[in-house]
Amino acid sequence: MQLDLTASSVDLTRAICDIPSESGSEHLLADAIQAAITPLAHLDVIRHGNTIVARTNLGRAQRVVIAGHIDTVPINDNVPTRTVDIEGVPHLWGRGTVDMKGGVAVQLKLAAELADPVVDITWMWYDNEEVAATLNGLNLLSADRPDLFQADFAILGEPSDGQVEGGCNGTLRAVVRTRGVRAHSARAWIGENAIHAAAPILSRLAEYRAKTVPVEGLAYRESLSAVRIDGGVAGNVIPDLCEVEVNYRFAPSKSAADAEAHLRGVLDGFEVEITDSAEGARPGVDSPIAQQFVAAIGAEPRPKYGWTDVARFSALGIPAVNYGPGDPHLAHHDEERVPFAQIDAVERGLRAWLTAR
Repeated sequence: MQLDLTASSVDLTRAICDIPSESGSEHLLADAIQAAITPLAHLDVIRHGNTIVARTNLGRAQRVVIAGHIDTVPINDNVPTRTVDIEGVPHLWGRGTVDMKGGVAVQLKLAAELADPVVDITWMWYDNEEVAATLNGLNLLSADRPDLFQADFAILGEPSDGQVEGGCNGTLRAVVRTRGVRAHSARAWIGENAIHAAAPILSRLAEYRAKTVPVEGLAYRESLSAVRIDGGVAGNVIPDLCEVEVNYRFAPSKSAADAEAHLRGVLDGFEVEITDSAEGARPGVDSPIAQQFVAAIGAEPRPKYGWTDVARFSALGIPAVNYGPGDPHLAHHDEERVPFAQIDAVERGLRAWLTAR
């Protein structure tokens, strides 16, 4: 399928949403993006797997990375896209409209049209964001081509309701185990019930009161939740193992090590295995270039509660923010939809900042 980069950002969003690109199957959309931008004389185009990079090289004093992932979570009868009216406001409905092909469409249109921006720009469209970090196209690109990540500021087009969301919370997952002794359930007193032994874990989590932590002027709300519980082998057997999976979302003022220590303190006395963790990212809105960006689009920065790839840029010492169309609450939702006006507003905001003289 050919992409028309002269189309409106709304129509371009519709077109790229209608190219299915579930994680691991982004090649058709990556091919279409590469074909659309390769003829543009002002961009140097690089392909790395199904990640496409396009760079201006104008000798500007500063360089900005503007990135977006091209994959989606699985489609569930919500492609092709369609226009829906919500209280008199036209929306584009369908998988990917929020997370995050609206942002990708804006980036593609501006990449095509802005041949003389005030900063040099590295545009990145990458694959496998919605799955394991080992597959993430941005992660793989940074390992193989660190030179492409030399920048003064980064913007992720993740859905932020058209507002600036600074940094992101970190995330940690753990499995908390209780062990017992199997026995026939008719003679339960002979065994030790591991599921019953997990009750205090759930009580501690239910009674836990998460904090709101101020970081560089933004208030990050934390959360500590049980997200899965598993135990038992048969309907007539006392279980000898119970596992409670716990997810801790922690403010970017904490390191992953700090978060682990806190979790182990809350669940002291239980067997805890950390299965996954990712550092958060500090807000990234205090540098001069970030402040120029915020002023240009007229936004009031807010915290990002969910983890995003801004953390990868933050780890490289590059301040980064989230700025894209779409309500984050509708990401991955079967009723995923974005207002036309919000896509247009994000395009105007980025264009104003990137062209101001």
